[in-house]
Amino acid sequence: MIKLLKMGAITVMMMNNLAKALPLNHTFFNMVNLKSDSPQGLKMNVINKTGRLEVICGSMFSGKTEELMRRLKRAEYAKKNVLTIKHFIDQRAHQNYDCIFSHEGKQRKACLVGNDDASIVQLYDLVDASVSVVGIDEGHFFQPNIVPAVQNLVAQGKYVLVAGLDLDFRGQPFPVMAQLMALADDVVKLKAICVCCGQDAHHTQRLVNGKPAHYDDPIIMVGAEECYEARCRNCFSVVRTISSEIILPAAGCTLEDIL
Repeated sequence: MIKLLKMGAITVMMMNNLAKALPLNHTFFNMVNLKSDSPQGLKMNVINKTGRLEVICGSMFSGKTEELMRRLKRAEYAKKNVLTIKHFIDQRAHQNYDCIFSHEGKQRKACLVGNDDASIVQLYDLVDASVSVVGIDEGHFFQPNIVPAVQNLVAQGKYVLVAGLDLDFRGQPFPVMAQLMALADDVVKLKAICVCCGQDAHHTQRLVNGKPAHYDDPIIMVGAEECYEARCRNCFSVVRTISSEIILPAAGCTLEDIL
């Protein structure tokens, strides 16, 4: 009997040390409240498995929204309750404002969410206990407060998918998407086809009157083919003026193309 008690005490000590060693949001499980003072001896409370975060990124016209829709549809086939979120700034499809759209014409009903704190509270209200899968389209439109909100949803056991641009028209990472990609369990980076040479494209070229946009133009500007093209690294270019000097970062772009 004494040997059994000693073995039980050693086991409790080992399990407590293991629980302390595990990170708070361990991928598989969290162990807390290990007790040996109950009549049953060792008692272990195990928190439910945490959720999962996946990010689908790439340039425009790479199929991000279509891939998001495919995964959400697959979750529905698996009898999961799915909620789709879009940013209210995206008004490209005026007749169906409450839908997300792929460039292939597919659409899916979505709830509108903004950037302020009230919108984040609204997001929590929408994702109730019955929802197990959350799809967020155009993640790059959101402000940094979406990141802890997504983390909280994952900690609650939700499967969260975020689709969005990884790079802006200047070729710089969108901060929100960069954070989400770093935190994600899995990142899928899709590529489009360069409209200039046919190679793989991971840049989004903004055009103003048919010419590459200026580096100092506003970052957010909602549009489609009339404003943007998919470009490879060699064909991508941005005009940047410093001390009256025009810098052409792209090897395939000349001064004549700009002017």
